[in-house]
Amino acid sequence: MSHFLIYTEDKPDSLQIRQENRAAHLDWVRNDPKVTLLSAGPWLDDAGDMRGSLLIVGSDSLKTVEDWLAQDPYGKAGLTGFKRVRAFNWLIGAPD
Repeated sequence: MSHFLIYTEDKPDSLQIRQENRAAHLDWVRNDPKVTLLSAGPWLDDAGDMRGSLLIVGSDSLKTVEDWLAQDPYGKAGLTGFKRVRAFNWLIGAPD
């Protein structure tokens, strides 16, 4: 299994979209068997509002991760303004 880092930034003024789709996103990210979720959470702006996400996942390929992300309720709702997926070499704190 390879590790991948996923970084997203929400579109400006989209906190309501995030809040309206949060339950569906969390259900999807926790229960879709296509990838293994290893770590995840929102990152916050200076006001403390959620403005994007950072995930570390395990998968057999980058294509699998990209196909998986295409099903994200946040993306489908138009929340995501920027997304970057990169292979990740987890050295410190990696799961066993």
